[in-house]
Amino acid sequence: MNAPQTRSLASPIVDEGLGNSAYLVDLGDGRALVVDPPCDTRRLRVQAGRAGLRIAFVADTHLHADFLSGARQLAADEGAQVLASAAGRRAFEHRGLADEDEVDLGGLRLRALATPGHTDEHLAFLLLDGARPVGVFTGGSLIVGAAARTDLLGAERTEELARAQYASLQRLAALPDHVEVWPTHGAGSFCSAPPGADRTSTIGREKAANPLLNAPDADTFTARLVGNLGSYPAYFDRLTEVNRQGPAIVTGPPVLAPLNVDQARALLADGAVVVDVRPVADFTAGHIPGAISNPLRPQFGTWLGWLIDPDTPVVIVRNPDQDATDLSWQALTIGHQNLAGELTGGITAWQSAGHALASLGLVDAAHLGDRPVVDVRQDAEYTAAHVPAAVHVELGAIPEHAAGLERRPYVVMCGHGERAVTAASLLARAGHHGLAVLAGGPDDWAKATGHSLQAGR
Repeated sequence: MNAPQTRSLASPIVDEGLGNSAYLVDLGDGRALVVDPPCDTRRLRVQAGRAGLRIAFVADTHLHADFLSGARQLAADEGAQVLASAAGRRAFEHRGLADEDEVDLGGLRLRALATPGHTDEHLAFLLLDGARPVGVFTGGSLIVGAAARTDLLGAERTEELARAQYASLQRLAALPDHVEVWPTHGAGSFCSAPPGADRTSTIGREKAANPLLNAPDADTFTARLVGNLGSYPAYFDRLTEVNRQGPAIVTGPPVLAPLNVDQARALLADGAVVVDVRPVADFTAGHIPGAISNPLRPQFGTWLGWLIDPDTPVVIVRNPDQDATDLSWQALTIGHQNLAGELTGGITAWQSAGHALASLGLVDAAHLGDRPVVDVRQDAEYTAAHVPAAVHVELGAIPEHAAGLERRPYVVMCGHGERAVTAASLLARAGHHGLAVLAGGPDDWAKATGHSLQAGR
């Protein structure tokens, strides 16, 4: 079989919200291989359909912690054969692979390479055309400019797995320089991917530029990797087992049940929470008291799963022009299946029923003045540059720290305003008053005031 040019063999389908890539590989005979698909397979199916491909194989590089895998779904819907590590002990039908096992894809071959570190059972998949390796699906081992985190199995195993990750990267670095690197995790992923636009690379480029791949020894590698591990969403701790058992088969697109005001109020009285997905300006102008803001955007699912317990029923409030299907798929992708429904008529219906609204301030950088600031960005963002004297609490830690935070009329800030409004809504739920949200971020403050940002802690 004469394979197409290397770069056209694997087409990444990028989830900008989760920072991950799935891959579609044209096998040249009307069939396709899919690697690391999420449970929302709509874009994969569209791309395969446009190319006239039937999905025959689906491979998972590891037991994913950051999204529900679509492998079992594609097996059910398309008859695809699931390829995965035998050591993962998946509880559904699949072909279990061990190190150096090969799968004939009908001309191309897929070779499993044991690459533990991100997880114990992690496999990379080397794609070969005859004897020539053309690309490697590296999952959560070698990623562009870095390597994926090794602390998902607990702090007591982080260093051990980091040393395993070092050995795995050295194994991959021994591949020829021309071999394409097709990682799952990329910019925006909480699996320790650095910022950057590149989703794929080559072995040669990574050997030249990846600081972790260039570590002179295991000790240096471990110190560099572990020293840069940030926080990660709470749902990471439960999705691995869901993926091992096999996510439930989705028989139709997820939908939001309609709820009238009385039904919504009854749910709230019974412990449900309102998640308001409207834009920042809409939420700050008026919202249901106690509502948590989480503006609908590609990162909606991440913050829903991070901040809302999966056992807590959720009542959605949205604007009519916001996509309920996108919202529901994002929730399902991170394993949040407790959306009780949406308030029919939205905030207007709530007002029309005679119920009060709450509000938050919204200020621009030029009018921040000397008000105290809470910066809710990730630690690495804050350390790089922040407004002097800003109190730093990551958004994911706000529920834990809100009660102990000094009661002051804070302006809450992030990079643009979306995370800030979520944090402000959580602080309001915890009894803080006089809050405002900054429309913008540190760069806007520096530009508006002419003052310099501060680096470090």
